[in-house]
Amino acid sequence: MRKTMPDNPYNMNLSFSASKLLQVFFVCVLALLGTLAQAQNTPYPSRNITFMVPFTSGTTADVLGRLLGTKLSERWGVGVVTENRTGVAGVLGSDAVAKAPPNGYMFLFTATSHGTVPATRSKMPYDPIKSFTPVMLLGTSAMCLLINPKVPAQNLKEFMELLKLQPGKLDYASPGNGGVQHLGTELFLQETGLRMEHVPYKGAAGAMTDLAGGHVQATLASLQTASSFIHSGQLRPLAVMSEERSSAFPQIPSIRELGYPNLIVETWYGVMAPAGVPDDIVQKFNAELNAIMQLPEIKDAFAKQGVVMVGGKPDRLTQLLNREVPKWAKVVATGKIKIE
Repeated sequence: MRKTMPDNPYNMNLSFSASKLLQVFFVCVLALLGTLAQAQNTPYPSRNITFMVPFTSGTTADVLGRLLGTKLSERWGVGVVTENRTGVAGVLGSDAVAKAPPNGYMFLFTATSHGTVPATRSKMPYDPIKSFTPVMLLGTSAMCLLINPKVPAQNLKEFMELLKLQPGKLDYASPGNGGVQHLGTELFLQETGLRMEHVPYKGAAGAMTDLAGGHVQATLASLQTASSFIHSGQLRPLAVMSEERSSAFPQIPSIRELGYPNLIVETWYGVMAPAGVPDDIVQKFNAELNAIMQLPEIKDAFAKQGVVMVGGKPDRLTQLLNREVPKWAKVVATGKIKIE
């Protein structure tokens, strides 16, 4: 007589477990699909947006960020919070954005130091280009090469001839080591083969005051900073370090028209997001900023800050970064400049 073997409880448990696992798996898949569908159907933006400004309150980047944030909040109906996270010449705030989720709820309002600081530091917690998604180049501000009126030179050509006759005898001031004023002057000296001694100050006020007093002979400064000194005759402008003349000072020749197109030195202001932000969010944000920048009160605010509006597509900022970052790295390497 043939015996019937009882079912193996171990096999039964395996079958039961596999069945349960499949059920759990399908439930999870359905839940995930539902979450994704909900996320796709959720309009952007649906909550507060953070504008990270890696500089102190009252700086141009901060002022522009707050103005644009207020208008954006009015138009989109969500809160826009401006956060100032200062430190290490903008690195701390920029790093926070680089490491933020790429979901379109945190943006970096940055400036020229984003391109200069990496050139002067041996280690950076992020890549100034690869770690970010460009959104918009907001604007630029012209820099100007200035000398004390007692320097026996009426124009750039005469000043360069003087430097050739007295290599290393004249001093130039800057608001501090590693800034665009310092590196921009070094670029000028490297490209022309001239020599001057650098005198760093703790801020632009001291540098400009000592230049006007004749303690140093030259400096590179924004036209906004230099405006009162130029109008009063305390300083003599030799060239605007831009492609075209400034509408505010049309009498000052541009460095390009003087024959030095490689000596363009401007401060700039831009908006970036973390790398990987969806393109549709970038385009929507860019379009909204372009619209806001056409408002008369925003145009006036830019003008008061000495900033020439740029706007347009994100690739303008991409192109600028691709020029600026390697340019300053080369200046630092060529001049063997050590900041740290």
